[in-house]
Amino acid sequence: MTPSWIQILIVVVLLVLLFGRGKISELMGDVAQGIKSFKKGITEDDEDSDKTAKTIESKPAASTKTTQRRKAKSS
Repeated sequence: MTPSWIQILIVVVLLVLLFGRGKISELMGDVAQGIKSFKKGITEDDEDSDKTAKTIESKPAASTKTTQRRKAKSS
């Protein structure tokens, strides 16, 4: 059951009468700003995780003597 074009037109007219043109455009601007903010947050999160991964990779591995001591203690 798909709404006809007349039903869609009636709903649009009612929305414009209830909220007015200014309120609807203001609401759409707020939605667009929220989407931009969300994308920016996702991008920043990806950059933070990349920095963390690089920090972990750049740490030196344990020396073989330390590894041998740990194995000896656990035996």
